[in-house]
Amino acid sequence: MKKLTFAKSLATMGLAAACIVGVVGCAENSSSDAPVYTGGVAATVNGVEIQEDMVTQAIQDIRAQMSLTDEQAWGEWLAENDYTPETVREEIINGYVDQELVKQGSEALGVTANPDEVNEYVDAMKGHYDSDEAWGEALSAVGLTEDEYRENIELSLVSQQLKTKVAEEAAEATDEDALALANEQNYLSSFDGAKKSSHILFDSSDEATAQQVLEKINAGELDFATAAESYSKDTASAADGGNVGWNNLSNFVTEYSDTLATLNVGDVSGLVPSTYGIHIITCTEQFDAPEKLDSLDQLPAEFQDALRNAVKTSNESQAYYTWLEGQRESADIVINEMPEGLPYYVDMANFPKDGADDAAATAVDGEGNPVTIEPEVVDGEGAAEGDQPAEGDQPAEGTEGGNAGDQPTAGAEGDQAAEGEAAEDNQPAEADGDGTSQPAEVDQQPEEGAAE
Repeated sequence: MKKLTFAKSLATMGLAAACIVGVVGCAENSSSDAPVYTGGVAATVNGVEIQEDMVTQAIQDIRAQMSLTDEQAWGEWLAENDYTPETVREEIINGYVDQELVKQGSEALGVTANPDEVNEYVDAMKGHYDSDEAWGEALSAVGLTEDEYRENIELSLVSQQLKTKVAEEAAEATDEDALALANEQNYLSSFDGAKKSSHILFDSSDEATAQQVLEKINAGELDFATAAESYSKDTASAADGGNVGWNNLSNFVTEYSDTLATLNVGDVSGLVPSTYGIHIITCTEQFDAPEKLDSLDQLPAEFQDALRNAVKTSNESQAYYTWLEGQRESADIVINEMPEGLPYYVDMANFPKDGADDAAATAVDGEGNPVTIEPEVVDGEGAAEGDQPAEGDQPAEGTEGGNAGDQPTAGAEGDQAAEGEAAEDNQPAEADGDGTSQPAEVDQQPEEGAAE
């Protein structure tokens, strides 16, 4: 079995990314009640110190997030996933190094966050809570003050602007690149059998009207697109005859997806209840992928756009990480030795790795000398970010529960966080309808009126 990294354990993010993006409380905590472990400096980046206790707290938070606070469970997990306390520390430090390089690089390039935009984000998040006390409790639960949370928002906005600035020099997405990407098996097959659909959405209390409209459609007395324009409460799709796009470019609610799967082109469903109301669904197109594409024109326009966006995103990401690597190479980075007495330290000699599939095999060469045969790496695991086609149109109201960025989900249905990218550091839990705290989710943003 291939090494299971934190990328698979924490929502497809690496250990350091989990810290920086905000699965756990990795923000620099300057509060007076911040835990004290060993003290000292873990690393310096151009003279800026990264405190050892900050690294330690990040790892302790990760352990708590993964329910690995017990030493035995922690040690077994490390062994199973080819980690040691030393390599875990190294990854977290590298994450903080990158964070500091972003700060320093942004300052050098004159990239700053707009205070009004920072306030907008903070106010939007606070708006999910019934009182200042509930907001404060949510912040405390993740080890942040409001000032620290505000700093995290600022860093996130600066980071996004920096990525945009650096990406200005990224290679343009060409149709040749998009075609090559489409012909990779996992991409072309992801389009195979895709269905495009339209729907008419009624309030849950309006079943009688929905039934009347359905009967008129089935009798040929009413055109589906016309009915959508006249009756659907999903005004966004209604303007396009109810069109909500392709199912593999969007995340429809379960009831919608299950019904669409049973429809052939031209079929009209019965009444389909969901959390949004009552749907009438029709399948308008189906795409069956060829074994190989000779031209992008063989794909629907939406798939062509998705592939171009995927190439563009990949090129921009590559430009950013090339810039970041250049910053690393030119920076004066010093990582100090790991101190003793760290709470996450375990003696890995007590946790031998089980499973012959993971262990390196030993053998002898032609001269009788011992050699080590490393296990084969399995292809296809852990696809890199940006390797999937980018989503096309935004999810339609009342049909989908997808994500669109890194903003935490709001607890109350219909609430919507400010547009754009979310803070890269720890997010407070959000409140549900009665103001009680709920755990924040990573990489989720509420769609308009959508909550699967």
